[in-house]
Amino acid sequence: MLSAQQSSPIFPIGVRFMFLSAMGFALMTAFVKGVSNYGIPVFEIVAARALVSLIISYVDVKRKRISIWGNNKKLLFARGAFGTASLMCVYYAVTSLPLAEATILQYVHPVFTALLAVLFLKERVQPATLVCIVLCLLGLYSMLHPDLATNGPSNISLFSVVIALCGAFGSSIAYVIVKKLSRTEDSSVIIFYFPMVALPVSIILAGQNFVMPEWNVTIMMIFIGIFTQIGQYGLTKAMQTQDAGRASAFSYIQIVFSILIGVIWFKEVPSVWTYLGGIFIVSGALINVFGQHIPLLRRR
Repeated sequence: MLSAQQSSPIFPIGVRFMFLSAMGFALMTAFVKGVSNYGIPVFEIVAARALVSLIISYVDVKRKRISIWGNNKKLLFARGAFGTASLMCVYYAVTSLPLAEATILQYVHPVFTALLAVLFLKERVQPATLVCIVLCLLGLYSMLHPDLATNGPSNISLFSVVIALCGAFGSSIAYVIVKKLSRTEDSSVIIFYFPMVALPVSIILAGQNFVMPEWNVTIMMIFIGIFTQIGQYGLTKAMQTQDAGRASAFSYIQIVFSILIGVIWFKEVPSVWTYLGGIFIVSGALINVFGQHIPLLRRR
């Protein structure tokens, strides 16, 4: 098996895995949107995704011959709870916003993660993080500009944007919890708790709104779970074989994939304001990742 040093200098193996991850997550969100077009409720989509992930995660834990319950059960359940709430918000945003906008809004999460790290992990606020916050706010303003202007038409729902931001915030909380759990728990156990909490919660919330999907929609729902696992696998392998900062920088290719899928599959053409907002948000996130290499943004 080739190592990162033996692979192509242009596209090392870690970058290839990140491209695989970005494609997996982009296709996951595309199938979520596709399934919703058949009238399947969001909670039912979450339940289907959780069921597939639960089976795969359980098999993975048993393969390692470790306990599925872990050590810090309270924190593991908290990770599952915040992950579940975040996933529901993300899926709602995907089903109610154009695919490009819903994807871009998820990349506001570095702002929330940085602020939560200051509060709970006692990390110091870096100048690069402050620049990231400013650029992300500019990006949000740009994307919402037609709504905020007096006479500007827009196809973006402000409520859906708020839900998308709640999803990004929930992802940040889950990330901080995972960072703390990684000191005592196996990664497979941490992953397992997510669908273990998400499945019963989503089934209860779905309640009487359950819609029996046709066979083709059922296949699409299975693909949601499969592409989720592909995305998680690519992300994990990328972090193992590539510098974390560089690997995460390449994750933003998911936005490009989502724009292309949105245009081809859903006939969604992003506006100039969406592109401008995306540039601000992605630039802020990249500065947050690589700020320590920029002399002006180093803490003295």
